[in-house]
Amino acid sequence: MLSIRRSAGAFVAVAIGVTLVAAATLLLASGRPQVPDRLAHAAVVVQSPEAGAPADSFAPTRPWSAARTAELTSRLAGVPGVTAAVPDRTFYAQALVDGRPPATDGQREDAHQGHGWSSTRLGGLRLVAGEPPRRAGEVVVDRALGLRPGRPVTLLTAAGPQPYTVTGLVDAPGVYVADEVATALAPGVRTIGLLVASRAGPGEVAEAARGVVGGDGRVLTGGGRGALEPREDARTRWVGMQVLTATAALAGFVTVFVVASTFAFTVAQRRRELGLLRAIGATPRQVRHMVHAEALVVGATAGLAGLLAGATLAPVLGRLLVDVGFEPATFQVRYEPWPVAGSFAVGPVIALLAVWSASRRAARVRPLEALREAAVEQRPIGRLRVATGVLLVVTGVALSLGTATSDEARDAATFALYAVMALVAGATVLAPAVVGPVVRMLRWPVRRPGGAIGMLVRAEAVTATRRTASIAAPVLLTVAFAVLVSGMVRTTTAAYAAGRVDKVNAGWVVVPDRAPGLSDRAVAATGGAALLPTTVFESDPTSLPENRPLTALGVDPATFAAANRALTVVAGSLDDLRGDTVVLPVSANRQPSEPYALVSADGEVVSLRVVAVVTDDSIPGDLLLPRSVVRAHDPSALTSAVYVQDRIDPPVEGRIVDVSAWAAEADRAEDRLVWLFTLLLIGVSAGYGAVAVANTLLMAAAGRAADLRLIRLAGATRRQVIWLVTAEAALVVLIGALLGGTVAFVGLLSIRAGLAAQAGVAVDLVVPWSVVGGVVGLCLLLALLTSALPAWRSLHHHPTRSPVGIVG
Repeated sequence: MLSIRRSAGAFVAVAIGVTLVAAATLLLASGRPQVPDRLAHAAVVVQSPEAGAPADSFAPTRPWSAARTAELTSRLAGVPGVTAAVPDRTFYAQALVDGRPPATDGQREDAHQGHGWSSTRLGGLRLVAGEPPRRAGEVVVDRALGLRPGRPVTLLTAAGPQPYTVTGLVDAPGVYVADEVATALAPGVRTIGLLVASRAGPGEVAEAARGVVGGDGRVLTGGGRGALEPREDARTRWVGMQVLTATAALAGFVTVFVVASTFAFTVAQRRRELGLLRAIGATPRQVRHMVHAEALVVGATAGLAGLLAGATLAPVLGRLLVDVGFEPATFQVRYEPWPVAGSFAVGPVIALLAVWSASRRAARVRPLEALREAAVEQRPIGRLRVATGVLLVVTGVALSLGTATSDEARDAATFALYAVMALVAGATVLAPAVVGPVVRMLRWPVRRPGGAIGMLVRAEAVTATRRTASIAAPVLLTVAFAVLVSGMVRTTTAAYAAGRVDKVNAGWVVVPDRAPGLSDRAVAATGGAALLPTTVFESDPTSLPENRPLTALGVDPATFAAANRALTVVAGSLDDLRGDTVVLPVSANRQPSEPYALVSADGEVVSLRVVAVVTDDSIPGDLLLPRSVVRAHDPSALTSAVYVQDRIDPPVEGRIVDVSAWAAEADRAEDRLVWLFTLLLIGVSAGYGAVAVANTLLMAAAGRAADLRLIRLAGATRRQVIWLVTAEAALVVLIGALLGGTVAFVGLLSIRAGLAAQAGVAVDLVVPWSVVGGVVGLCLLLALLTSALPAWRSLHHHPTRSPVGIVG
């Protein structure tokens, strides 16, 4: 017998869950890589060999050398149907405005990229004013900079500021120079675009191109050219996918959790009704099927409502994701069939999963329950439930130990999340058995103010443990996730910052400002210990994976050793790092004097000699090279930081901060996204918790109207009755907050232990109490409102008779 009033809470919870799942899956389906605009007119694109690295490392492909690029370009230009083969050369360059890089440049990767003028053919780019660059010192810039043809402009390059003359303007970010200049600045090439004749088919051209390239690259056509999107866009898109996946997963998990509690509470309220059905001949199987059918109806209708709401919200959420940095600017929402069908199916599935336990409990109601006047629970939790709860708690503790002993930060975070999920589920399963001891522990605060009211509050919580546990469960879940996720993020950020400070022997650090890095001229002016990173590739065919990318740091050995407290030389000498030499970590399994070959950023194979071996945690990269070697093979490499002892005036593209500030903001962009992600997850769980608390208390208030009138007939004032129901609500929220906080604290302690072992320094446990207080306050506020308002409303009607026949 489906009741709209009783099913409203489950309907709302399922509808919200399906809304989030539908919006998240629609956005996930829309998150496909986009073909860069500047390559859109190249129907076929040849890309250099992929790096042998995981997809989420976003490593660049291994470049072709200048000689190999010339050979491939010549052969590809001869493929039937190809009108031109154009190598796309990319290097660092950005225009200075009023002596500094524009403030918006730091937000766009293509705003500080330069290309040869011939690359404009690959995107169909046209001049809006002036003429193309034909010689050194000439440049075409974005019209948005406000410059005019014939005017001088200073380009910031890896070498330093260089004078140029504007010859033309385009409606696109970046700068374009003569092809001869681009060849010198970017000798290594990763992309060759093929312009195809109108009568030729891209498929036939691509097949012929594959015969030319062989295994030295891959040929892309159509949507496959999305693999060429900028690495920053790919990373942003990947972050967005993690956010959406986690949101959908959390929404599904919390929805099952909340709806299960709602159905369990509904069954507890309907014991007399179910007992009556059993008394007139209904079998346990029929009762179970009736509850399943009601859940299916609720799930289907709520799924449809949630699907419509999610589809409506998806474009709005898509724009919001772009604004906060979870999706690139090219992101567009597309409506695909599979997210729509899948989201609609989520509603009934969630409802049936959630009602499974409640239906078993409903089937166990005995016919004599119809004769009971009191709503006192007669049966404690069963042995199977106790065993399940204990197993979940043991699993959570084991995962917490895994967190504390994990060597990888990512594995530790995963273990911690799973640990809290297991502990939350275990605490919820065991909650009816825990409520009694917790209430007795809290006996003083509930007895002290109000005497008889405090006694009633305590007696109600201890007697109706299932009802108390059902209301406390969403608070437990909300607080546990809020404390764990926010505390984990803040503790991890602080631990990594402390680890960075501990490894650096310097007072100040010069870092880039409005630019991706510092130029050679800026480094020369500071005189400190500079790090010049570049990506190289192992060329040993016997080592797997093939073309494994490595981060090489170009350094001066003397200044680097002075600024690095963690440096530990195992064999050889760092002083010998000059010429074609290399310093490797112990994990490379090499010894001093052994040869070591790499493919550099210009695509050339560089033969090096190992001069020293250091411990793996000695360097913030994979290997060390002389700075001159990095610059010779990577003309666009930029210095990431310069460590100095005393404060100095920073260069035009940099700023100076103390070591503590540098350590705290080293991963500022990622930390910002992680914190936004954290707040999103907390918002989802807190919103669900609040809705669940409100739903459950509203249903409880409707079922307790007669009890409250009886208390009034016994002599309690209206104010005392309101105080009773609000005190009960506050106690339940307090129980849920204590259990949730305890569960999360276990996870945070294990995280802190693991971080301390990884960073090698003492790690403080950081809990953002403002976030936790806000979550608990939200649950408490809604609990008070949804308990006090129905009680006040019911007490406005003076009763004339109690449920047991007492005349008022």
